[in-house]
Amino acid sequence: MEEGKLFQWSVFRSLLAILQWWGFNVTVIIMNKWIFQKLDFKFPLSVSCVHFICSAIGAYIAIKILKIKPLIVVESEDLWRRIFPMSFVFCINIVLGNVSLRYIPVSFMQTIKSFTPATTVVLQWLIWRKFFDWRIWSSLVPIVGGILLTSVTELSFNVFGFCAALFGCLATSTKTILAESLLHGFKFDSINTVYYMAPFATMILAVPALLLEGAGVVDWFQTHDNIISALIIIISSGVLAFCLNFSIFYVIHSTTAVTFNVAGNLKVAVAVLASWLVFKNPIPAMNALGCAITLIGCTFYGYVRHKLSQIPAPPGTPRTPRTPRSRMEMSPLVNDKLDDKV
Repeated sequence: MEEGKLFQWSVFRSLLAILQWWGFNVTVIIMNKWIFQKLDFKFPLSVSCVHFICSAIGAYIAIKILKIKPLIVVESEDLWRRIFPMSFVFCINIVLGNVSLRYIPVSFMQTIKSFTPATTVVLQWLIWRKFFDWRIWSSLVPIVGGILLTSVTELSFNVFGFCAALFGCLATSTKTILAESLLHGFKFDSINTVYYMAPFATMILAVPALLLEGAGVVDWFQTHDNIISALIIIISSGVLAFCLNFSIFYVIHSTTAVTFNVAGNLKVAVAVLASWLVFKNPIPAMNALGCAITLIGCTFYGYVRHKLSQIPAPPGTPRTPRTPRSRMEMSPLVNDKLDDKV
C-alpha cells in the first residue's frame, strides 16, 4: 500500500515538475517575442542583459539569503580559467536565441533549436575526433531532414534570424562540450551555475549592448507611450528567465533521462502551438510536417542515447570526458538536461 502511494507521489511530482518547466519556458519565449514584436523593443542585447542581471540577483537571493542551495566555493584562478570561458559561450548562446526571436517566428526558431543534437555530435567528431555508433548517426537523419523541410517551407523565412538560430545551436553544443572539460570536478547545480556565470555574462554583454543599442533604447524611452507597463513586462521576462533555470533544476531531479527527453520535445510542440495562438503566424502543412519529423527525430535520438548508455563499458576503461569507451564511442558527451538554460 505504501509503495503504491510512493509511486503515485513520484508520478505526480514528475508531472508537476514537467508542467511548471513547460510553463516557465513557453512563457519566457512568448514574452521575449512579445517584447520584440508588440512593444517594438527591438534590442535583443539589452533584453539579454536584463535577463542576466535578474538571474544574477535571483541566484544571489536563493543562495545567500534563502539558502536554498549551499554555495560551491570556486578559487579565483578557476573563476577566470574555467567559469569565464563558459560564461562567454553562455552569453553568446542566449544572445543568439534572442536575436533569432527578433527576426523569425517562435515556431521556426524552436524547430531550428532542435538541431542541437546534430551540431553536438558533429563538433565532437570534428574537434575531438570521437567516433560514434552508427545508430547515433542514423538518428540524426530525421532531425536534419525535418529542419531542411521546415526551412524550405517557412513563409516568414529571414536569413539573419535563421543564421542566428543555427549559430545558437553551435553555441549550445560548444557550451555543453566545454562543460565536460572546463567544469570537470565541479558538481554544479543550476543555481550555482547561474550564480557564477550570470555576473560574468552581464559584464561581457554590457559594453556591446551600450555601444550598439544604447542610442536606440534612449530613443525608445522617449517615443514609447506606456513606459511603465512595458518595463514591467521586460523585467518580468528576466525574473521568469531565472525561474526557468530553477525549474530545470527541479525537473532534473524529478524525472528520468528518457522522460526528460520526451517532455523536452513535447515542450517544443507546446511552444509552437502557444506562439501560433498568440501571434497567429501562418504555419503551412509542410512546415508543420517538417517540425513534427524533427521532434520525432529528437525523440529517437534520445532513445538511442539511452539504450547505448545502458551498455556497460569494457573492464578497465578509464572514464574521463576525453576518453571514449572504445574507437566506436557509443554516445555523445552531452547532457541534454542542461541545454535549455536561459
